[in-house]
Amino acid sequence: MTQPLVLPSGITLLERGWLSSNNILITGPNHSALIDSGYATHAGQTLALVAAALNGRTLDVLINTHLHSDHCGGNAALQARYPALQILIPPGQAAHVANWNPTALSYTPTGQICDPFGFNATLQPNTEIELGHQIWQIHAAPGHDPSSVILFEPKSRLLLSADALWENGFGVVFPELDGDDAFAEVERTLELIESLHAKTVIPGHGPAFADVPAALVRARKRLDSFVNDPAKHLRYAAKVLIKFKLLEVQTIEFAALLAWAQATELVAHVHQSDAPDTRFDAWVNQLVTDLVRSGAAHRDQLMVRNAA
Repeated sequence: MTQPLVLPSGITLLERGWLSSNNILITGPNHSALIDSGYATHAGQTLALVAAALNGRTLDVLINTHLHSDHCGGNAALQARYPALQILIPPGQAAHVANWNPTALSYTPTGQICDPFGFNATLQPNTEIELGHQIWQIHAAPGHDPSSVILFEPKSRLLLSADALWENGFGVVFPELDGDDAFAEVERTLELIESLHAKTVIPGHGPAFADVPAALVRARKRLDSFVNDPAKHLRYAAKVLIKFKLLEVQTIEFAALLAWAQATELVAHVHQSDAPDTRFDAWVNQLVTDLVRSGAAHRDQLMVRNAA
């Protein structure tokens, strides 16, 4: 059995399921900080996990690597629990948070939820921030999200990679769904990660890992497959959005899932980009069939169910 990685002192990984991003708690003598807060429907679980890990301490700082709903959906609950909490977000969408625009922030177009929250400052790439015992570098990591950042601690060579690099791939390249050329940005971010020579990576989803070169090889292979067949990425993105909905509701009638998909702007947009000549219901039916075939969902005559 593979032994879990030993993380530096003061670093606690709260590994979550795929609906919620991982939470990374960093504690030091003067303050405690949390990286990312999970999805809104898991906010109660986030509060309980963080309180248990803090063991009586208060939470002083919350950092969001990016503002997708599964990374900041617990912000409002944490802000309510810890009134003095300082929230730091990437600068790219700060105006949309300040004026709370759920469409510009992607929540409405993806059919996802995120309770409104405030923030105190922005995370500026190419600067440093003190978290716990360490000084962390802030790096821009566009691709999956144009405004995403990653955090690197050079002494321990620990990288908090968000959705820029997982052990097996990376997150959906959302700008590509809008017709922007973002695959090149994914490659540049992978090059940045490679240049850091990280010893250990804590990704936005999944366990921490140490074989960073192998993860980069897998990520580039996946990226190449998308570059060579952009339609493959479109279908992958649509299946991710449907899987996310299944993770949220667990069980849903196919008719209700279809209605949700029709009302979800990004799903409808991907359909027009991927298969405009295919009826929408037939296209969604095929996506669900693909999820069932891969073991990500179950289905009977009426119902679609999430599979672990």
